[in-house]
Formats: sequence, structure tokens, C-alpha cells
Amino acid sequence: MKLPNINKRRIITLLKEGKRLDGRKPFELRDIDIETRVSINAEGTSRVKIGKTEVIVGVKMDVQEPYPDHEDQGTMITSMEFSAASGERHESGPPQMDSIEVARVVDRGIRESGFIDWKKLCIKEGEKVWSVLIDIYCINDDGNAMDASALGAVAALKVARFPVYDEKEERVKFGEFTDTPLPLTEKLPLTLTFHKIGDKLVLDPNRDEEDSSDARITLAVSSVKKEKMINAMQKGGITPFTIEEMENVIEEIEKAYDKILAEIEKKIKHILKEK
Repeated sequence: MKLPNINKRRIITLLKEGKRLDGRKPFELRDIDIETRVSINAEGTSRVKIGKTEVIVGVKMDVQEPYPDHEDQGTMITSMEFSAASGERHESGPPQMDSIEVARVVDRGIRESGFIDWKKLCIKEGEKVWSVLIDIYCINDDGNAMDASALGAVAALKVARFPVYDEKEERVKFGEFTDTPLPLTEKLPLTLTFHKIGDKLVLDPNRDEEDSSDARITLAVSSVKKEKMINAMQKGGITPFTIEEMENVIEEIEKAYDKILAEIEKKIKHILKEK
């Protein structure tokens, strides 16, 4: 759903003055709130709010046969769904294209960053490996569900614990948990989404800005020892980005990534101390 031209013109006019409808600067993030362990039934869970956008993420684990081309590595499946109550554009029923795209981008960012040590999910090469299932559910969509979903997935993975696996019966005892965390690396992945409205760029768009957008670019970024790496990229919309605009995006990624990472580390350390 696109905004009437008069509203888009207002957004563009404000952006030319370096302002946004909600008072933020073009590359200013909304308030971020991270809550973990919101469910007792999943191996890892989180609730993330970016402004009014809110997602709940659950991580479940099971045991399965490995894929033929990765016989000594675990697997992962990511799914995403917008609640019909999350916004007027979303309906009940099978996941739509926007849900599928979010799931794929989040999945790709985690895989390509090397955040999970897949070989450590192997139980017996060629026979049994752990499978990580990430379920994302958006309960309120006020823009930028993409980045909220990625942040929620990372937070849920950070606090996830292996369930009990009965080797004699060869089955997972769902609902019973060990103290063993997932084998994660320092390459923590986040997605950062920029939208182009007119000839201006904004980070973390709200719903009105998304509806006024001519194009968007999402980058999955990880960092090791303060060195940033772009692991994946997804573009939407037919309007191109110039070289200068992409240089601007990459420059702003440095600041935004560090801000979000600080929020995650503060929250996760607090949770782990409570254990």
C-alpha cells in the first residue's frame, strides 16, 4: 500500500531539511528493546521491539539425517510470518512474499556470516546431526520488520540451549534442556536496511516511510575484532542506488552496527548472569 502523493511529498520535503516525520535524523535508529526467554517451551526465545515494530522469535532443535553434500554439518530452517493483526496489509493464511523474503534474508545472513559452527552440530557423520529451526512471528508491523527479525533471531540463538538427547532411544526429549549453549562464533550477524525516498536515504524506516520508498537495500553485516564484513545483500524496488549512495550506506553501517551490538551485549550478559 502506497501513501497518497501529498504525504510522500511531505516526507521528501522534511528529508531535504534533514528531518523525518517522527523527529529522527535520516540515519537515526528508533529505540530498541530486547527481551529473551519469553517462552519455557523453546530452546531459545526473544521478543524484539524497534520502535512500535515487534517480533517474537523461537528457536527449536531436533535431530535428523544430514544433507548429502554436508554430511558432517548441522542444518537450519528459518520461517517468518506476519500476524493478521500486525497491520492492515497482512492477511491470515500461508506466508506471503514479504514473509518469505524476510525469512530468506535472515537465514542467509546467519549462514554466510559463519555465526553458527555447523560442524559442532554433527552427532554422527553421515547419519545424525542437529537441526536448528528458527520461527519468526511479527505481531506489530510499523516498518523495518526485516531488521527486527534478524535481531530477534540472533538474540534467541544467543540464549538457546540444547535439549536433552537420549542416545539409547535415539530421540530428543522435548521440554528438557541441558546447560549447553549453541556453538556460536564471534561473527554476530545483523541486517541493516536503508530506504531511498526521492533522492534521500533513511535507516530503520517506519511504516509511512516504507510506503513512500522508491527502493531499499538490506545488508547482512558481521564483525570480528571491530572489522566489519558484508555477508549478504538484498535489494528491493526498481530505482537504482548510485555509487555515492552505496558509499554513504557503508559508512553509516559502521555506526549503526556498533550501536545495536552494544544493546545485544548488554542484554545478553545480563540474562546469562541471572542463570
